[in-house]
This record gives sequence, structure tokens and C-alpha cells, in this order.
Amino acid sequence: MTTPGKLYLIPTTLGDNEPLEVLPISVKHTIEQLDTFIVENEKTARRFIKKICPEKPQPSLNIFVLNKFTEASELPEFLEPCLKGTHVGLLSEAGCPSVADPGSDVVKIAHLKNIQVVPLVGPSSILLALMSSGMNGQGFTFNGYLPIDKNERKTELKRLERLSFDYNQSQIFIETPYRNNKMLEDICNILGNTTSVCVACDITLPTEFIKTKTVSEWRKNKEDLHKRPSIFIIHKN
Repeated sequence: MTTPGKLYLIPTTLGDNEPLEVLPISVKHTIEQLDTFIVENEKTARRFIKKICPEKPQPSLNIFVLNKFTEASELPEFLEPCLKGTHVGLLSEAGCPSVADPGSDVVKIAHLKNIQVVPLVGPSSILLALMSSGMNGQGFTFNGYLPIDKNERKTELKRLERLSFDYNQSQIFIETPYRNNKMLEDICNILGNTTSVCVACDITLPTEFIKTKTVSEWRKNKEDLHKRPSIFIIHKN
């Protein structure tokens, strides 16, 4: 009976910096051993693999693409190599796989098929932002994207502010980078003066900016976040 291969969860950098500046050497060693990968974008994944393992021949790579266009019925096929004894790498587009990332659906199937899942250490913008925010790291919730509709967003921001106060929870969320400035503007217009807001953008990059201030302080001194990957955290004491 063939021993199943493992599914390695491989983190990537959060921006265009040298991989081994932020990734442990174990990530390089793992990629060196793999030829089959599940990725969100084939072009950027190949570029990352080439950057971290330039000696690996690109034509030998077996790539499965997992993105918003991938049908759920296709996912089991991605793990067929594991069932035949081949190790497979699940490669995030940025940061850690399966966290705010479609890779979690593949991981779920791996567990159902008794395939060993091996998470590798790497940067998570969500956790790095929380670590550096000074907010409650014992109780927190990641909320993903907030509604785009103006009224729905206002309702949701007020709801998260209330939850943070009632349960002493840090409320974490993200926005599409080109709408970041509008998000910060909405936060300043909707939330209470004393509510704390952490903005963490370009994490691990030379342009990294991480600040926690009250809403009233943000109104006086905003940061240009346009097209800069950002994490927002709020907490009402």
C-alpha cells in the first residue's frame, strides 16, 4: 500500500522583498523537495519559486491553480498526487496559506482523505498587525472584508465597535488596497472619538507603517494608504 504524500502549507512574502529576509530556511528546503504545487496565480508562484530556488527547473513543475474561478469539484483532483505518494505544496499568494485564503478548502479535503497537513512558519499580516497594535491579543476576531455599500459599512463598523467594547475584543478587518483611504475616512467619520484604531500597512517591507491612535487623533493626521496592503484593527475601551 502506498504511503500518502504530505500537503505542505508554504507561506510567501508579503511584498516584493528577498524571501529569506522574512522566511525561515525550512521553506527553501521544502520547496527544493517539491515539484507539485497548488497556487492562486501560476505566474507569480513560478516567480517566487525561481527566486527562492533558482536551481529548480521550471518545466518540471506540476501546477494546479486554485482561485475564485476554480470549481469545488476540481479540488479533490489537486490532491491525487498525495494519494499516489507525492508530496504537494500549497502556496499562498501572500503570507500564510488558508488564512483569508482559498487554500482552506483544499486543507479540509486533505483531512477528509487522511493526508498529513504540514504548516510551515511564515509571515501572517493579520497576526503581525495584532502583535504590534498594543490591543487585546487574548480575544480578537478577524472579519475579512467589510461591506462596500455605504450604509451597510456604517452599520458593520458600529457593530464591530460595540462588540469590541462588550467583549473586550480586538476587531480586525481588511480592505481592497485602492479603497484603503476611504476606509480610514469612514472609520474616522463613523466611530467614537476615543475608539482605538491600528493601521498596519506594508508589513515587513521597507515602507512598513504601523500606528495605533484614537479616532480623534487619526482625524488630525491621516496616512496615505492608497494601494498599500493594510490591516485595520479597532478596539473601544
